[in-house]
Amino acid sequence: MFDVLKTNPIVAVLRGIQPKEAQAVGEALLHAGIRIMEVTLNSPNPLQSIEILAKEFGHTAVIGAGTVADPSDCQRVADHGGIICVSPNTNISVIKAAIAAHLTPFPGFMTPSEAFIAIDAGARFLKLFPGSSVPMSHIKALKPTLPEGIGFIVNGGVSADNAADWLAAGADGIGMGSELFRPGDQATDVRRKANAVVARLPQQSS
Repeated sequence: MFDVLKTNPIVAVLRGIQPKEAQAVGEALLHAGIRIMEVTLNSPNPLQSIEILAKEFGHTAVIGAGTVADPSDCQRVADHGGIICVSPNTNISVIKAAIAAHLTPFPGFMTPSEAFIAIDAGARFLKLFPGSSVPMSHIKALKPTLPEGIGFIVNGGVSADNAADWLAAGADGIGMGSELFRPGDQATDVRRKANAVVARLPQQSS
C-alpha cells in the first residue's frame, strides 16, 4: 500500500457511482495515475461496481469499499474482489472482520485514543476524518506518537487547493470525492478533473 501511495497519494472516493459507469470512470482515473479507488457502500449496487473495477483494473489498481460500518459487509466486499475496507469511524468489529476477510482496513479516527484503539485492533492504515475539522498541525503532532509502519490518509475537506499542504504536513495519502467524481459525471469529466488535481500535487516517485 505504501508503494502505491508513493506513486500517487490520491484515494478516489466514488460515492454514488453506478455499475454502468464503473469501467469508464476507472479508466479515466487510471489514465491520470490514480491507482486507489473506493466505492462507498451507500452507492447504487456498490458490490457490482467493486467487482467490475476489480476485474478490469485489479492488476494495476487497489479497489475496495468505503463507508463500511457493518462487519458483515467485509466478507462481501472481499467476495467481489475488493482488497481495502475504508470506514468513517473506529469500529473494532469492522477492523477485525476486514482482517479476517484478508482486506486492508482503513478505520476512520479523529483523536489519538481512536488511533491507538484501531492500531491495537490490527489496523496498519488509518483515515483521519473529517480532515476539515482539525488543523494540519494535528497530523504533525500526532504522527510522531504512532508506531513505526503506520500510515494514514486524510479525507473530508481535501481539495486541489490544499492537497499538497496535507501531504507536506505528513499524510501518506488523501481521499478525494467530488473533486474527482460526482454522480452523473461523464468519463471525460472525471479524466479532466483528475488530470487537473494530479498536476497540482508534488512530483511523486515512480
